[in-house]
Amino acid sequence: MPSSSRLTANTVSSSPFVDLDREAWRRLSASTPLPLTAADVDRLAGLGDPIDLAEVDAIYRPISRLLDLYIAATRGLHQASSTFLREELTTTPFVIGVAGSVAVGKSTTARVLRELLARWPATPDVQLITTDGFLYPNAELERRGLMQRKGFPESYDRRALLRFVSQVKAGREEVRAPVYDHLTYDIVPDREIVVTRPDVLIVEGLNVLQPARASAGEASNLAVSDFFDFSIYVDARTRDVRTWYVDRFLRLRETAFAQPESYFHRYASLSDAEAADRAEHIWDTINAPNLEANILPTRSRATLVLTKGPDHSVERVRLRKL
Repeated sequence: MPSSSRLTANTVSSSPFVDLDREAWRRLSASTPLPLTAADVDRLAGLGDPIDLAEVDAIYRPISRLLDLYIAATRGLHQASSTFLREELTTTPFVIGVAGSVAVGKSTTARVLRELLARWPATPDVQLITTDGFLYPNAELERRGLMQRKGFPESYDRRALLRFVSQVKAGREEVRAPVYDHLTYDIVPDREIVVTRPDVLIVEGLNVLQPARASAGEASNLAVSDFFDFSIYVDARTRDVRTWYVDRFLRLRETAFAQPESYFHRYASLSDAEAADRAEHIWDTINAPNLEANILPTRSRATLVLTKGPDHSVERVRLRKL
């Protein structure tokens, strides 16, 4: 049987993952309906992260079916546990973490999954939160000398993020999160996102799979990922992500950067060569070190790893064995 229609040898090796190529993955849910249209997909695509209906059909439709199965199984286990403990049966959100590098397409992945899962009968209410809202405000980052390390683990209010996710998982009626504005590159004062006991919450961010880090004064060594029921890491070769980042930077120069209120408005007048040089410098001095030191090492902690090729399409899928 050709390799394109079967699992790889990793399914019988000591690897904790089942490794499938694109075609093998696509064929896993041939009978699962695809409720999105091409117009839906165009609306969900991110800048610099091309995606089409064929990609959603081949990759994200099977993921939505797999998640539907996981959600049903988790609810069944919760019901069995409540019965055993003679507790009143309550429901809590199924929490999914989506991690990966800057410019790898994790935001598009999160948005597409939100749309697909919301169309399954068991999960009509799917909400999405990004960890950008838990970055320290720029003034605080400046005070701490962290502006050039924005996006690194230490630039986030870890306690606030942990408190938010734990309250969601505990079934609180309302849990509030800060709002981040990518145009001004800062937290928006006096604005919040309210999460109201969804069926599913997707938490998307660079460092959501970071393990717990013991530190002085911390009462708990919990990690955000401790509250995840399922996690996805969007992966690609570093050289490809670098290219995507530079391409996106050039496109932003003509869109968001062109707005006077943009934090990066100073880049709007750069020539193509100047903009490419600036983007490469930012990647090499900030994004690449963060990826190599903090983000990429968390890949093995994910339940599902999506590996993209140079054209942004997913070439391989690795699913952690139960």
